[in-house]
Amino acid sequence: MIKSVSNFTKLAVVVAVAAGITACNQPKTDTKTSAPATATPEKAEIVYVNSDTLLNKYEYFKDMSTRLQDKGKAAQADLQSKGEAFQREVVEYQKTMNTLSADQRAQTEQRLKRKNDELQAYKENASAQLQNEQAGENNKLYDKIADFTKAYAKEKGYKLVLTFSKANPTVLYGDPSLDVTADVVKRLNEAYAKDKK
Repeated sequence: MIKSVSNFTKLAVVVAVAAGITACNQPKTDTKTSAPATATPEKAEIVYVNSDTLLNKYEYFKDMSTRLQDKGKAAQADLQSKGEAFQREVVEYQKTMNTLSADQRAQTEQRLKRKNDELQAYKENASAQLQNEQAGENNKLYDKIADFTKAYAKEKGYKLVLTFSKANPTVLYGDPSLDVTADVVKRLNEAYAKDKK
């Protein structure tokens, strides 16, 4: 979840930079023909999306979180099972170690040490694999939202789409009329529902 929030921060920075570049490349307008300063703009050029709400309501994110959570639970159960089996072997060895010869004890202890090392390596690999998968899923999520937001902004004529989150408040206040979260969530969910079919 924290990585997802940081991805939304990256999205805001990317969109802000792109908007800045676009603004710098716009031809200068003649100030004599411009509308008076008191005129109200017809349409907002800057809007924001509440990423907390987006993540809570975006079905793709919910499904992704469930998949990752299920894989994490399965990996944890597998590790626990392997750990308990190893522990039973250790207990069995401890019960019979006094009846074994020195060579048999040494061989058994070496075997148990190798098994313990293998178990630790397996645990580290499983953890790394889950982290890599989570990073990959977060990148997919970021790309989906960034691509959608780019097309959405172009369609609506927005020059800048910011993100707001309580965990990472880059926007301290935004007029509710600039909040496009509900429309973005609705359309993202519609697109995801089509993708699932």
